[in-house]
Amino acid sequence: MAVPDRDPPETTMSTTTTGNAFLDRLAETGASTRAVNTADERYSQLVIGACPDQWGVWFPSDPQQIDPMTCLDEMAEAGFEVLETGPFGYFPTDPEVLARETAARGLTVVAGTGWGILHKEEAWAETERTFRAIGATHAALGAEFVVHLPPLFRDDKTWELTDERTLSPSAWRLYVENANRLGRIMKEDYGLTMVLHPHGDSHIETPEDIDRIFSATDPELVSFCLDTGHVVYGQGDPVEIIREYPDRIGYVHIKAMDEDLVQQAHDEDWPFGQAVAKGCSVRPPAGKPEMGPLIDELATLGRPLYVVCEQDMYPCDPSYPLPNAIETRRHLASLGLGTL
Repeated sequence: MAVPDRDPPETTMSTTTTGNAFLDRLAETGASTRAVNTADERYSQLVIGACPDQWGVWFPSDPQQIDPMTCLDEMAEAGFEVLETGPFGYFPTDPEVLARETAARGLTVVAGTGWGILHKEEAWAETERTFRAIGATHAALGAEFVVHLPPLFRDDKTWELTDERTLSPSAWRLYVENANRLGRIMKEDYGLTMVLHPHGDSHIETPEDIDRIFSATDPELVSFCLDTGHVVYGQGDPVEIIREYPDRIGYVHIKAMDEDLVQQAHDEDWPFGQAVAKGCSVRPPAGKPEMGPLIDELATLGRPLYVVCEQDMYPCDPSYPLPNAIETRRHLASLGLGTL
């Protein structure tokens, strides 16, 4: 494992309790970090992190994906200290093993991720089993969030339709009921906040879909993962989402999309996977949203937020993600998100 030497940052956290476990841990120990820009008070509650998607990982296991331990090594080499674990099973699911491997690289696990069908009664038992497994592993590591990725209505690999594009009224009601139900389980049994994630080719994609789910779910049980790239892919504006629903945003995936390819994908009805294969997901400062105004708008929320870097690129050349992540990290730091 090759983790580079790092010069210590010039600033450290204060001893103020923030309500964010990562920031509070730093405050208690007086440790320094590059995950938070403590030099500028405006950005001092935004914590930058990474997840396997930034390394082209979409599945728990796939021969076209980078080795999990190499991925962890490269995350540390790129300067990340905060980790969302991505598809459950990609990294070790045994909490002792996962804790050992992440600690060895200076990485703190703050969230897990899972797929689970909410709108079909017969799928609930499997969804609950999956999320209880994720909850148990991540609660043991002191994580704070679990990201619910909606199942797509097209297959990730074959791009064939696998579900109805539009849910019936009864299926939508079940979706909402089970979102609340799952959020309650995560909160009460594991101490985790569940955040729903918008996604291309899913039933939560457009601004209208997002408004609908906000209006229907219990804010005490269901928060929202603002995935800036998927909001753009759904032809929305992430900054407007922040302004309209400031209290519902609990977690952030920060990434960008090529607007011309987004428009072409919708005009020609491409599967999301095809759009990715054609290069729709891009490295900032390319694409939309413009990162400076977005980061500034996140800072106005005035509370701790994990802001996790992503770029959809499955499958990709394994030599590409590391230098790409370093450049992404450098650009975001220049705008106030974390430091180098």
